[in-house]
Amino acid sequence: MAKNLIVQKKIPSLSISTIPLIMMALFLGVGYGLFRIRAEVLLILTAFVTGLLGIRLGYSWKEMEDGIVDSIRQAMPAMLIVICVGLLIGSWIACGTIPMLIYYGIKILDPGYFLMTTCLVCSAVSLFTGTSWGTVGTIGIAFIGVGKALDIPLGPTAGAIITGAYFGDKISPFSDTTNLAPIAARSNLFDHIRHLLWTTTPAWLIGLIIYFIIGLQYREQSLPQDQIKLVLNVLEGEFSFNLWLLIPPLIILFFAIKKLPTVPGMVIASLAAVILTVIFQKMSLVDTLDVVTNGYKGNTGAQDVDVLLNRGGMMSMMGVTLIAFCAFAFAGIMQKTGMLKVILEKLLKFVRKTGMLITSVSASSIIVAFITGSSFLSIIIPGELFAPAFKERNLAAKNLSRTIEDSGTVVVPLVPWSMAGIFMAGTLGVETIAYVPWCFMCYLGVVFALFYGFTGIAISPKKRDDETIPGS
Repeated sequence: MAKNLIVQKKIPSLSISTIPLIMMALFLGVGYGLFRIRAEVLLILTAFVTGLLGIRLGYSWKEMEDGIVDSIRQAMPAMLIVICVGLLIGSWIACGTIPMLIYYGIKILDPGYFLMTTCLVCSAVSLFTGTSWGTVGTIGIAFIGVGKALDIPLGPTAGAIITGAYFGDKISPFSDTTNLAPIAARSNLFDHIRHLLWTTTPAWLIGLIIYFIIGLQYREQSLPQDQIKLVLNVLEGEFSFNLWLLIPPLIILFFAIKKLPTVPGMVIASLAAVILTVIFQKMSLVDTLDVVTNGYKGNTGAQDVDVLLNRGGMMSMMGVTLIAFCAFAFAGIMQKTGMLKVILEKLLKFVRKTGMLITSVSASSIIVAFITGSSFLSIIIPGELFAPAFKERNLAAKNLSRTIEDSGTVVVPLVPWSMAGIFMAGTLGVETIAYVPWCFMCYLGVVFALFYGFTGIAISPKKRDDETIPGS
């Protein structure tokens, strides 16, 4: 008889549902912000508190564990990409691709236009490849190296790199988030991309203008010619440069254009880099394979060059993978117990006009981004929740898909404990708090989304039946 008893689940109240958020803010704000305690431990503590609340609501550990597993399962593609980016970075440094980009970047770039050029090049790369992480992990590292050599602060340099990287991640048809947003919102891909241009283009252009203005102050400065000459000489002496070294990035570009799977493309590009390393850099196969596992370990005698190049490898991404497991453990319990749904549904009660609806969507995406640190969840959860509201108000679904990208995809790298935030900071060697003020497009897109919502500009009514995906 007892075996047939089913524990009645309680619907969480708003006060109960907000406790995990308060605890997360407390743990991360005090623990991480003041005492620099590792975010992984703090996220596990937050998940533990959330789990205790789940038990009080009538959920068993097994049920919450299923929620954690489901949450991690959604993140597995991103985790695989993270590991492959480590593979790329190590192999591309070893074969000379990244050092070559740094070398010629230093020779041809004018400091006065460096920030603007950095943003433009990273925007082009991410637009054609659809990957912000791949852009940052390859050409981004090269620009960080050039910026150091030109004595330009790391914060603005990283901000320009990340802005460019997320420009393409946001509007490229090759991007996973760009494809995910219209699915979650029930719009279609190319309507979504065209509608995104209303918010993304002005936000990006404003950032570009600011980078140009800021960069002018570096144009007249006295460049450290001795240091630059040393870096160039060391790179030229350590590596053999030639056009063959462009094969790995061309492979990535080919896979992106052909819409082929990302992970196999990254692996093939890394294998090509391994072969190039053995042929041109005269490194043994055993040592090369150690590099792709543990990262490049050069000893050039020039500290600045060694700091720049000694990175990469799959093991360097294990920290990112660990924090992802911790973050998604918390997110999985929040979703399984219904607490996250309660928080988002309460927001709908304040919606009266289109402006407030857009504000609610934006706030929801940002809340999910801060709670889970996941670009995917910050798109999926608000998209699923608000899709009926847009349909009831006869608003095109592309309004919703645009808003969740404006407030989700590009906000996540600004969250220090998110996978994207940790990856950007770790890969570029710049603290999140240092680059956040310089990622203008990442938060100006939200401003434009809210402006359009309250003014009615670029807000489309539902006019066609084909604005929803098949089967929705």
